[in-house]
Amino acid sequence: MAMTHTARPARTAAGVRAPLALIGAGALAMAAVEMLNPEYDLVSETLSRYVHGTAGPLLPAALLAVGAASAVLAARLGPGTGRAGRAALVVWTLGILVAGLFPADPPGHWHRPSPSELVHGNAAFLAFAALPTAAVLLRRRMPTAHRPGLRTALNALTWASITTTTALAVFLIDVMDGGPSLGLGSAPTLVGLAERLVIAADLAWLSLALMAVGGEGRVGRAGTAGTASAAGTAGTASPAGTADMAGTAGAVAPSDAVNHPAARAESGQDRHA
Repeated sequence: MAMTHTARPARTAAGVRAPLALIGAGALAMAAVEMLNPEYDLVSETLSRYVHGTAGPLLPAALLAVGAASAVLAARLGPGTGRAGRAALVVWTLGILVAGLFPADPPGHWHRPSPSELVHGNAAFLAFAALPTAAVLLRRRMPTAHRPGLRTALNALTWASITTTTALAVFLIDVMDGGPSLGLGSAPTLVGLAERLVIAADLAWLSLALMAVGGEGRVGRAGTAGTASAAGTAGTASPAGTADMAGTAGAVAPSDAVNHPAARAESGQDRHA
């Protein structure tokens, strides 16, 4: 039994560490692409355009890593978390994977998109819309009952994802509709900044959701171990308790000895004598 309880925590920890490492690797790859391409304006240019810059292949690799981690999370969510929330998370996962497989166009091609850009853009926007939807639907169903701090952080990131995704939609519609016009200072549009805020909120939510799902098994095992310990204590005490009860019964109930068949037989022999 001890070997079983030891093996299960190891599998649970490994199942959390692997997707978390993928998300971390994806975030680092995005940051590296950002630093290696200072000629791009991070406020007005979307991160997807960096695929045509220095170390551009790091970007699709980052998206595929995040998609793989999201697939692990979707697979580990149990039936009790809700079918609609899991379905929205699957849409996010597929959207990110497709966006990673189809690169965006270079900067300045907003009004003449290539087929690859159309697939990439629609998949990415569908993914960005699906993750806050999944976060809202799963908000009350995540296994965080024993960790209020984690539940609070997930709720905060849910609202952050909703807010930043709404802002990104506004800026994208503005750009596609003949903009940019919703700029600030020297930046013609804030679509790039909004997209980066969305990515940051979404990756943080995914990481905490994985921690919540991974911690569910540890909480359950801790409760099971406590129950087993109590049962073991009761089982250890029961033989002595039974002996004490037997001894006490023998000490305080002498009438039982008189009523015993052997005692009655001896009493009859005495009378006959």
